[in-house]
Amino acid sequence: MRRRMGRPLRRMLAPAIPPLLRRSNELLSAGNPTEAARGLEQLARAAEARGGRRAPTFYIHAGSALVLAGRPAEAVDLFERGLGLLAARGRSHKVSVVANRLLAELLDRGLTAESKHITDYLNNLAPGFGSDASDPLPQRKAPLPTHCPGCGAPVRPDEVEWLDDITAECAFCGSPVRAE
Repeated sequence: MRRRMGRPLRRMLAPAIPPLLRRSNELLSAGNPTEAARGLEQLARAAEARGGRRAPTFYIHAGSALVLAGRPAEAVDLFERGLGLLAARGRSHKVSVVANRLLAELLDRGLTAESKHITDYLNNLAPGFGSDASDPLPQRKAPLPTHCPGCGAPVRPDEVEWLDDITAECAFCGSPVRAE
């Protein structure tokens, strides 16, 4: 009887991972960023419509997929949407961390015009963006896997919500990700 009770409880606690999220991450890993971006943008719009907290993450991930697909102008629109949602929710530190990563990735790919566009957008959104060097450095935590075991999305230790010293929450599906 004990066994029967545990299974429903585990099912209730495990996050429901949308099949479209898994499929989009599989497509991205398989080298099909255009189709992956389409699925991620669909997830973002659905999450935004219901006020879901993962909408900004989906928009930004879809934008990154479009950069890989060679469509950076479309990616900029998705980056702005995601960063704008984060800012509207008062997540200024996360905006800063994510924006700095995006800007570095754009510059690494030689996309200076897109990088400047994002920087200008951020300066309009939050005047003085990037000029505050007083942000505390995040505490060093245990190393996480590079991808979520639940949905396959990338795991970035500086962008996840840490549940404890060795467990973080996947920014995409909410699954707990334990340190390696």
